[in-house]
Amino acid sequence: MKKLSEIYKELGIAFKFPIWIHDTNGYETYYEDSDGYWCRKEHDSDGNKTYHENSNGFWYKKEYNSDGEVTYYENSHGEKRGTPRSQSCEGKIVEIDGIKYELKLKN
Repeated sequence: MKKLSEIYKELGIAFKFPIWIHDTNGYETYYEDSDGYWCRKEHDSDGNKTYHENSNGFWYKKEYNSDGEVTYYENSHGEKRGTPRSQSCEGKIVEIDGIKYELKLKN
């Protein structure tokens, strides 16, 4: 990923370190310091951090349930916990004998 400071320099935009970028909800999405360290973050609509990566090559992804509990975690070191939403049945509707049921994770 190209550092934001490099893009600013290419565009002739004046800046000073550290560089902080926040989204419209006030959550930090980017940070860069004068030593070249940077990190990028993403958040869900509830403010939970769902993605983080940095200039050291480390990254992680998280998914949360409606109570804000982490249901899935994966990182660049190969660690994985839980089931990714794409493979989960949570929230799906099944019909048995004409009755519809919504599947939920057991706490």
